[in-house]
Amino acid sequence: MKYQRRACNPRQLQPVIFSSIFLAFLLTWLLIPISARAQEEHVQETITVTAQKHEEDVQDVPMSISVLNTQHIEDLNIESISELSDFVPNLTMFNNGAPGFDTPSIRGLHAFLDSGTVSTGLFVDGVPILAVAGFEDTFLDIERVEVLRGPQGTLYGKNTEAGVINIITRQPNNEFRGKVAGEYGEDNKQKVNCNLAGPIMQDTLFFSLAGQHYSKDGYIENILTGETANDRENWYGKGSLRWTPTEDLDISLLFSGITYNNAAQDMSLSKAYAAMFGIPDPSTRQIMANHQGYTDAESHTQSLKINYDITDTLKLTSITSNRTFDNDNHYDWDFSSMTYQHSKDKSNYNKISQELRLDNAGKRLNWLVGLYYDKDDNDTLVDLDSGAGFSPYNDSNTQGEAYALFGQARYALFEKLGFTAGLRYEKQDMEFTDNRTGSFLEESWSALSPKVALDYAITSDTNTYASVTKGYRSGGFNAYANDPAYTSYDEENLWSYEVGVKTHALNNRLTVNAAVFYMNISDMQVNEAISATETYITNAAEASGYGGEIEVVGTPMDGVTINAGIGYANLEFDQHRDLTGDYSGNKISYSPEYTYNLGAQYRSPAGFYLRCDLIGVGKTYLDSSNDASRDAYEIVNAKIGWEWETFDIYLYGKNLFDEEYNSYDYAGGYYTVYSDPRELGATVVYRF
Repeated sequence: MKYQRRACNPRQLQPVIFSSIFLAFLLTWLLIPISARAQEEHVQETITVTAQKHEEDVQDVPMSISVLNTQHIEDLNIESISELSDFVPNLTMFNNGAPGFDTPSIRGLHAFLDSGTVSTGLFVDGVPILAVAGFEDTFLDIERVEVLRGPQGTLYGKNTEAGVINIITRQPNNEFRGKVAGEYGEDNKQKVNCNLAGPIMQDTLFFSLAGQHYSKDGYIENILTGETANDRENWYGKGSLRWTPTEDLDISLLFSGITYNNAAQDMSLSKAYAAMFGIPDPSTRQIMANHQGYTDAESHTQSLKINYDITDTLKLTSITSNRTFDNDNHYDWDFSSMTYQHSKDKSNYNKISQELRLDNAGKRLNWLVGLYYDKDDNDTLVDLDSGAGFSPYNDSNTQGEAYALFGQARYALFEKLGFTAGLRYEKQDMEFTDNRTGSFLEESWSALSPKVALDYAITSDTNTYASVTKGYRSGGFNAYANDPAYTSYDEENLWSYEVGVKTHALNNRLTVNAAVFYMNISDMQVNEAISATETYITNAAEASGYGGEIEVVGTPMDGVTINAGIGYANLEFDQHRDLTGDYSGNKISYSPEYTYNLGAQYRSPAGFYLRCDLIGVGKTYLDSSNDASRDAYEIVNAKIGWEWETFDIYLYGKNLFDEEYNSYDYAGGYYTVYSDPRELGATVVYRF
């Protein structure tokens, strides 16, 4: 049957995998000298990023950063941020079972779904997405994605304590371009996307438009109704108008929207709780729900970006944005023929933000200063329909404003030695109204986020750096708390110490970037059990950890690329106890010990294309007690095709060996969250 899939044992594959990684490194080093004698001209391109809010070579940025451009994303067949994490060391995205609510983790630091916030900020063309709701964007007509690891509080502010994901859309210009692509895969997957861009008035006014429709049948069977339970469908569109009335002024109006019409969750009851309800073993990917759940959600973003070159070195930038996310879902959480726990959720999230920056790119001194403001207005209505005789619900409104002043400067002390210092002061005011009881709460938090770094160029191809940075995550409210001692919690703070090296070798045919870090987390936000039936988010823990990343890209011969990335993070509670136990010394939850990817690609001048990737993630604990976990796993992706000047055709496979990496005993032992099964498909692309 389609719903019964066999999985190989990850532990049996680990020796082979790590041997393969070592062999890839060895082959890269051996092949490049051979290639160098025959192909002196074959080098890697320079990558320009805006990680520090001004343009610079990625090899000069004193932080651990991964960058994927449009070609990389197409080659790797990445469709979402969740799939991006497969190819970025120490970045993971956790499927919490409900569509549209995946949560990110960088270097093992993760925010609880209940908090509504994130530890990793998402910025799409400078527009901040700093909450769980709608933490997603489609990789359509983009220029690049930058993943910044480590605290980014100085330049990006709250909820970037672990890192930042920057998505930069491709800007329209005088070049007229377009693309249409279609894809069909297993489980009736259908995807069509297109983009069009070019000039309206040569040298002055430009436009771009992009759109996508995606649908796919689910892989979980509801044996009560005979239907698949977790079908997916969404529509996505975005566009921009760019106006350059003078050489010094660049104005862009961007807008985007995505609509989700999805079915139920990617989960079922755990084995223990399924037995209580007398339903089939959840390992068969079956449920027996008497309600076919759904998610109807939509997100809309509008932003205005203005760049004005005051002088050759001095630039003024303004980014104004408005973003809304509306969610309407109805779920059967007992996954049974009974009406034990059904929920209705109608939530609305709105954020308005404004950033104003002035930066100067001098020969010896680079600096920027900025102001930031945002306003949140969130309504949450969750109604629980229960046959068990209780019907708690959340009907609340949360409003907040944040103000920040920040600056950062780098000064070249000597020709090869530079010193960077930055500081941000941010104040956040929040109000919470419980519409059930009429109670009103207000809290205010403030934070200083400093950064200092030294960078030293050993040679023109090798840069090193050392940095000390601080980041933080916002405080919040516990909507269901009745005890005043637990109605709110404070911000979480993190100090990070990092040392790294970035190098090009062999005439730019080999790039090796590596970093090691140590982190100390105080006032850590955790779920604390205060009674047998009450658990709230509190600042009840302290934690620390260490780890590192290494990324290697080699081009040993014409058309061949070998890449490898390894991330390691060991984070443990220094102090954490509650009514149910003492967790000091345990691994923190949602923190995989390691991630890695190993890929090889061949693109021939004649048009033949071949790529294969091995992706691995270490064991991940799902609770503070370390009782529930997701085992280590490895998956293999592959892609083969033929490319012409304007037309491409590919066959692809994701998770080729149908590896299962389910999250068992999720949410306190209640649920099993299923992993995505194998997907085989074909893609055709036409460019003009």
